[in-house]
Amino acid sequence: MAVGKDTWAIIPAYNEAKRIAPVIDKIKKHCSNVLVVDDGSSDNTSDIAKSKNVHVLRHVINLGKGAALKTGCDYAVKNNAQKIVLIDADGQHDPAEIPRFLKELESKDIVFSQRGLNRNMPLVMRFGNRFINFILYVLYGIKLTDTQSGYRAFTARAYSKIRWTANDYSVESEMIIRAAKAKLRYSAIPIQTIYLDKYKGTTVIDGIKIVSKMLLWRFLR
Repeated sequence: MAVGKDTWAIIPAYNEAKRIAPVIDKIKKHCSNVLVVDDGSSDNTSDIAKSKNVHVLRHVINLGKGAALKTGCDYAVKNNAQKIVLIDADGQHDPAEIPRFLKELESKDIVFSQRGLNRNMPLVMRFGNRFINFILYVLYGIKLTDTQSGYRAFTARAYSKIRWTANDYSVESEMIIRAAKAKLRYSAIPIQTIYLDKYKGTTVIDGIKIVSKMLLWRFLR
């Protein structure tokens, strides 16, 4: 059953016309307000999302995942959101997990997720995740087993503390760092992830950019 009207699911999407429809259908079973932010797609992602009778915003050009998430969260908060769930558009995240995130939010400000870093995860992602986890711990003393999973939830109050500047994939790391600096109550829950492509997500170049920004945030802020 869908939860209250103060809960919003934000879906950043870029060229996900082939997969976004069933993702939206599953999310609507657990969340009353669903917002798709089409980040400058060249396919008909927006049209498909609109046909599902959900909120849809669209960037004219591709700005990056961080920018899409910020656009969505700003819109949700302006429309009285109290709890926000972030979930990817490509079907890798199981919307059936949403009630678990919301349950955790009863006692936490922000809830992260942790995927099993096993052989089902592409090798480059396993290595990159472990390396970024290590750097985050060394620089900030934050210990999470999966810093790059985009499936997470937080309260509107927490969003005001963690609102990020990153437009790219480093948004996940910046969010964690800001949460730690604000001393927010957080937890991480294990999730199942379905890898539908041989490889999709952050690249080696993205990983280098993420680590570089973590260094800048540590020593220049």
